Amino acid sequence: MAIVRCLRRAAVFSLLLLGLQVPAAAGAVEFLQAEFQQGGYAIGKVDPGARVRFDGHDVRVGADGRFVIGFHRDDPAAMRLEITGPAGDRRVETLSIAQRDYDIQRIDGLPENKVSPPDSVLARIRADAALVAEARVRDSADTWFDSGWIWPVKGPISGVFGSQRILNGEPRQPHYGVDVAVPTGTPVVAPADGVVSLAVPDMYFSGGTLMIDHGRGLASAFLHMDSIAVTPGQRVARGDAIGTVGATGRATGPHLDWRINWFGKRLDAALFVPSMPEGTGN
Repeated sequence: MAIVRCLRRAAVFSLLLLGLQVPAAAGAVEFLQAEFQQGGYAIGKVDPGARVRFDGHDVRVGADGRFVIGFHRDDPAAMRLEITGPAGDRRVETLSIAQRDYDIQRIDGLPENKVSPPDSVLARIRADAALVAEARVRDSADTWFDSGWIWPVKGPISGVFGSQRILNGEPRQPHYGVDVAVPTGTPVVAPADGVVSLAVPDMYFSGGTLMIDHGRGLASAFLHMDSIAVTPGQRVARGDAIGTVGATGRATGPHLDWRINWFGKRLDAALFVPSMPEGTGN
């Protein structure tokens, strides 16, 4: 039985690699698009009216049966997906999540108060974090991400997703974004359709910070911006100008730190777009 299941999964993944949709058996899940790895995401489809739980949480299912899930940097190799059909039939799938090795990135020369902040700014840091957390819990029914994805700015990649950060010799949180090193003032565009959920010109760590809700829990964040050209609640289309690159907050030089999350799970933005084009220094 285990061999048959493995063969069936192999056939499904072969069809996915060919860009074909996989016919769903009764009560089964169909993955229309998937990156089954830490930092990846998947767009699935179930029978309309079915319910989905992933990693212990209910997931929004659209009228067409589509849903989105994401895999955090440190998610385990096996994750549980539960589907309850419209008639109450229940199916449990175990998703195999590829584990990744992450770089270690050492950054020296940062102002010491940006690495170990003084007590006088802790209230400000907590307030910043609360604003970001509020934006991350949005669960919009819209699927603005259907527009497809592009790079918000093009240039040399100076930092990658998942790197363990050593700041001024002190271990800190991993890096959850993709850094693109380009000059201050370089225009930044929306990578996909969405609605602006946060726009703050000066957060303590991230400086000029912008977030865009792309629907179903997917959201982009843009850090260290020099200027922000949009306001909360504003609808943006893929390719629209949203601001400019800067070096605000905790940064050693001008760059765009682009991040994507699915609610509280941090995803790898580089998995949403094609490889950086030739000739951009990558």
